[in-house]
Amino acid sequence: MNLAIRGIDGNIGDRNADTFHNDLHKDLKADFILANPPFNMSDWGGERLREDTRWKYGTPPVGNANYGWVQQMIHHLSSNGIAGFVLANGSMSSNSSGEGDIRKAIIDADLVDCMVALPGQLFYNTQIPACLWFFARNKKNGKFRDRSGETLFIDARKMGVLLDRVHRELTNEEIKRIAQTYHAWRGEKEAGEYEDIPGFCKSAKLEEIVSHGYVLTPGRYVGAEEVEDDDEAFEEKMLHLTKKLEQQFIESAKLEAIIKENLRGLGYGG
Repeated sequence: MNLAIRGIDGNIGDRNADTFHNDLHKDLKADFILANPPFNMSDWGGERLREDTRWKYGTPPVGNANYGWVQQMIHHLSSNGIAGFVLANGSMSSNSSGEGDIRKAIIDADLVDCMVALPGQLFYNTQIPACLWFFARNKKNGKFRDRSGETLFIDARKMGVLLDRVHRELTNEEIKRIAQTYHAWRGEKEAGEYEDIPGFCKSAKLEEIVSHGYVLTPGRYVGAEEVEDDDEAFEEKMLHLTKKLEQQFIESAKLEAIIKENLRGLGYGG
């Protein structure tokens, strides 16, 4: 339906099917995969797929399809394939029902290229906070620099503008900043030089991810945003603030006197 309403042709099979239970593209190996699977899907029929060949990194829990989707996409990646997809935030840190073990195996296989934490309220059909996963089957791919043993973390939770009380949207500039950061980190010359920015992005080694218990939440890696130093000594800053406060007290007293005078003119007060 998404392809049809956008006028895009695509081979989605000759009949309605089920990705997990009736895959019409079993032999497909894709160079690029883009997906937005349902979050935390509990009724995906996982109990009928306990021995599926797609579960190379561990059998996903019956009560949550998140790591079924993840491994479905890995399974269909070509030898130099890249995948990008949206998942619920819980997928980055969950250890329930073996999910932590699956994530550990995927990280140890050096498939995770980039993780992006998104701001809340981006979706119209769910309030569940989401994140972006990017996989690279081959981080030594000659098109980009060798990123073996490295993962980029981007924390974009503070980005976006509110459209109304419950909906937020990333601006074009913010989207460009996120994308350009990833492209620069991969070594694309036209994207410029990459550098870690405290509070926003960090290139982490596998050893650091292991030290965090294989949790992929960007906030654990990017650190706190640097506060700009204005080079003003503490004593000078306190003197400046004290003088400013005294001036505000004087202005407040003047305003209070004016208000009292106006009230007396209206017959109120002594």
